[in-house]
Amino acid sequence: MTRDKNSMSRGTLLLAAAMIAVLSIPLAAAPKAAPGAGSQNLDAVSAQLARHVRHELLMLPFYSVFDNLQFSLEGADTVVLSGQVVRPTLKSGAGNVVRRVEGITKVINNIEVLPLSGFDDRLRAATYRAIFSQPALDRYALQPIPPIHIIVKNGNVTLIGVVASAMDKNLAGIIANTVPNVFSVKNELTVEGRS
Repeated sequence: MTRDKNSMSRGTLLLAAAMIAVLSIPLAAAPKAAPGAGSQNLDAVSAQLARHVRHELLMLPFYSVFDNLQFSLEGADTVVLSGQVVRPTLKSGAGNVVRRVEGITKVINNIEVLPLSGFDDRLRAATYRAIFSQPALDRYALQPIPPIHIIVKNGNVTLIGVVASAMDKNLAGIIANTVPNVFSVKNELTVEGRS
């Protein structure tokens, strides 16, 4: 009986972690349609297409806390990818998986590949340790893809993603500002349930 309870608890935790990980990439805005019965159908198709694209991006093998993948839908069949990645292969991989999504005929890949820099790599690691070692924020590190993404470019840190409260957002920004050798910190975290 306890084994079944433990299995259910682990399964529930994994499901919860997967749902939170899905929130780490913002949902693309559905394209606007003319009012009427057809617009509801277009919205449903666009929402389903957006979920499928988001899923494919989240499943990329080297997608990590140091990458930021975003997308938007233009029209019914065009996806525009944006964000920043550390590896060039992640940029091409994102374009390739989205191209294979049924219903997508065109992919515009505007993902920026961050410059190679040992200095930036050290700042990424230091910022990661500083943020996720805090007792108030360590729960975010337990997820397969933590919802706080740390983007470092030329010594400048940008925090992107979704957190549970304004306190978590502010704390992450304050902690990132204490990391030695960081030139600037831009806190673009959003609070769950707010725009």
